[in-house]
Amino acid sequence: MTHYPEYKESGMEWIGEIPKHWKVKRAKFMFRQMQRPVREHDEVITAFRDGIVTLRKNRRTLGFTNSLKEIGYQGLRRGDLVIHAMDGHAGAIGVSDSDGKSSPVYSVCLPISQENVYYYAYLLRYMALSGFIQSLTKGVRERSTEFRFNEFQKLDLLIPSISEQDKIVNFLDHKTEQIDELIRIKERRIELLQEQRTALINQVVTKGLDPNVAMKPSGVEWIGKIPKHWTLTRLKYVSSIPVTYGLNIEADRYTIEGIRLIRITDIDESGGLQQKGVYLSENYIPQEQMLNSYDLLLSRSGATVGKSYLHLEEGKYTSAGYLVRFNFGDYCTSKFIYYVTLSHFYRNWLERQIIISTIQNVNGEKYSNFQLPIPLHRERKQIVNFLDHKTEQIDDLITAEQQKIELLKEYRQSLISEAVTGKIDVRNEV
Repeated sequence: MTHYPEYKESGMEWIGEIPKHWKVKRAKFMFRQMQRPVREHDEVITAFRDGIVTLRKNRRTLGFTNSLKEIGYQGLRRGDLVIHAMDGHAGAIGVSDSDGKSSPVYSVCLPISQENVYYYAYLLRYMALSGFIQSLTKGVRERSTEFRFNEFQKLDLLIPSISEQDKIVNFLDHKTEQIDELIRIKERRIELLQEQRTALINQVVTKGLDPNVAMKPSGVEWIGKIPKHWTLTRLKYVSSIPVTYGLNIEADRYTIEGIRLIRITDIDESGGLQQKGVYLSENYIPQEQMLNSYDLLLSRSGATVGKSYLHLEEGKYTSAGYLVRFNFGDYCTSKFIYYVTLSHFYRNWLERQIIISTIQNVNGEKYSNFQLPIPLHRERKQIVNFLDHKTEQIDDLITAEQQKIELLKEYRQSLISEAVTGKIDVRNEV
């Protein structure tokens, strides 16, 4: 990629030099705010996706009567530059791909003269994601995180010629689509690895490691056949303690030190515990609410219902109210049952419980009566060792793909920033 033949100082410290023939102008001389009336059949447009603003799915507002109740709503047209007042500093800036309407939290901006709004969407998103806009809004209005048209019009914008704007947009559209396709391929690879991981776990915790073992019907539809010498039991019969609910503690009692409170939001997607969290004074915690090694925590409500966490950390911990607790006495039994909570048949059971109750809630009693197959202790250990090894291999592959995705995203952002600020000359690239 080549550079422009000559550069000059932009007068903006955060950008530095720009091509000699580029101009710098205040946004107020480039754009005006537009507030159109809402038309009868306009639909809500608010969903941002990489610089494109599109119709919000499943949120159609039918009829002009309903739209009149949406006080302050404004009409949008395809090609409008749209900025979200609360999230604009985080990159919620884009060009509408449809006609529709939006709430007053969005600023609708139209160029005063002929400009390529897609170039300015790229430029403004770069300015936002680099932190520049956020620093500006804090400076303009102390402690403010809003980015409305009043703040936007005070920005200095880079002005290439119209033909250059078009070429930069064409180049970035082409290159970012190539990068996005590579990202989609790697995301699909991750999905397949995750499916492989779950299928492997489901096979082993229901069928064991011996493909030639004699089988018997489990009597449970979503489990199927199990090894003949295995036992079908309920969670409450394996747990060494009765099911225990966590603490219901108000947030104003959280501290920065003391006993770590594990909340469902502290458990990441891989079942690990996030490093940052909240703490409680020991005075608020009965001894029986302290966590022990090998406690299994299960989420009982909301979108995370069924999510599991096996406690292996050292130190003093307790758990929050939306989690229920079991303990199975030793590592291999607890880890085996933890693997069960990652299986297909566990998810099938959860879905049936939710359908029966019509809400996303599986309480301690339901968990206590969850049926699962259990092998002999020696075989549990073999299964856990096997799954620890195999899932670690798969997790390493997933981590490698995730790291490649992050590098692609960094490259994508770097390419955008260099193109929209003139650090590279893309005029002959497309």
